[in-house]
This record gives sequence, C-alpha cells and structure tokens, in this order.
Amino acid sequence: HPEYEIVYISNGRGKRHIGNHVSHYYKGDLIMLGPNLPHFGFTQEQQKGHFEIVVQMREDFLGETFLSRPEMQPIRQLFERSRTGLTFSGETRRTVGRKLNALHSAPPFRRLVGLLEILHEMAESDEVESLNANGFTVNVTVEDEQRIQHIYQYVQAHFKRHITLEEISDIANMTVPAFCRYFKKLTNQTFTQFVNAFRVAHATKLLVETNALITEVAHESGFNNISHFNKHFLKVTGLRPSEYRNQAERVFTIAGTEESDSGLL
Repeated sequence: HPEYEIVYISNGRGKRHIGNHVSHYYKGDLIMLGPNLPHFGFTQEQQKGHFEIVVQMREDFLGETFLSRPEMQPIRQLFERSRTGLTFSGETRRTVGRKLNALHSAPPFRRLVGLLEILHEMAESDEVESLNANGFTVNVTVEDEQRIQHIYQYVQAHFKRHITLEEISDIANMTVPAFCRYFKKLTNQTFTQFVNAFRVAHATKLLVETNALITEVAHESGFNNISHFNKHFLKVTGLRPSEYRNQAERVFTIAGTEESDSGLL
C-alpha cells in the first residue's frame, strides 16, 4: 500500500517479514515502514494485556508542502529512513506505545497533534535500527502480490527441508527459468538467498529461546552442514551463532530488568 505505517505491538513475540527482511522480535515491537514495502505476519505468541495498533498515513496527509517546512526536517528525514523499515526499542518504544494508545480516545484535533508529537519523538530517537529491508523492485499487480504471498507461505511451511526450484515453480504456476527471472526481478534476490535468510531468522529465534547446541539449531533451521550454516548466519547477521547468542542473552537480560521496573504501559 502507498501509505507510511507505524505498527506497535504491546508485548509477546513474533516474526517480522518485511520485504526481503525476516527476523523475530521479543517483548513487543515498534516499527515504521515506508510506502509499498510488503509485509505480513507479526505476532505469534501473545501475553496478557496484548494489543496492537496500526497507524497509516500518506506523505501528504498534512498537505503537499507541509513537510518541506524547516521545522519538519526531522520528520521528513524519518519518512525517508522508514523506506527500508525501522524498529525502535527501549524507552522510545514504551513512550510511543503509550502515546499511540492514548490516540484512541483523543478528539480529532488532539489526535492530529499527538501524531505529530509521536513522529517527532521517533525522528529524534537514537533507539532505532534500520531493518535494511528492500521492497519489490518493480510495480506489482494484485496477481503478483498474491503469488509472492503464496511463495512466502510455502517457504514458511517447508523451509526445514530442501525446496527444489521445480516445486516452488509449480506453486507459482511458472516454468523454472521464468520463476527464477520473476523472483529475482521482483525481490532483487534469488530464491535460494531468500530461503537461506529465512532459515537464519529461524535460527536466531532458537538461539535466543532455547539452550540447544548450535549444531542442533542448524539442523532445526534447515541447514544440514554446520559450516554452511555458519557462513550464511555470519553473512545475514554479521555475527557468528555463538556471538549472537551471547549478545542476545545480555540484551534480553537488561531489557527484562527495565520492563519489570518501569512497566510496559
């Protein structure tokens, strides 16, 4: 869709599948996505008091020239950065979550002012990370969107085993050469690259949530060769599996302490 989108998830955990980016979030999420950045499937496990808020807006929702004013430069830059997806953490996530929740009961004028305050806070935050997600590289039709979604859903169901180009081409109702050209043109990556990235995302979840050996994580994520797993994990995350697990343990221990002290909402 052509709108910018803010998604706030109060708690729980789930999967981000945004463009060519696949990753997991824990203890809620706050993301901002630019226009025409395909995404689906968020929360997988809910906790007590769970709720989700989605705000959509077009770039000209305040008029064609409003964002060009000098005072709006930080928000204009936020909009530009969100084109590859942004995720927010820490106090920004909690504060913005409370403010988004308050918009529900606010009168129209206060709702508009509140949204500007939220955008300004997100624009000024240093608790932000780019998802580096790439959307479709060409304009897509409804048929394209449905076909890609079927492909993604098939991968999600079968990524633990080898998926041949012949069977995925059948899912797309195309010949193998036509499918390879189509998928690369549309997503700017090969099907094999996409599947490996999907497997690595699943591996990050297992590394954080379980005490399984790294060889077991590799196998459960669809990698039959540990060196192959290590190579692709490093390529996608920039870390070795053991480094990722150690870093994640430190991060989630700190995050858990913060939330128990301050509360989510």
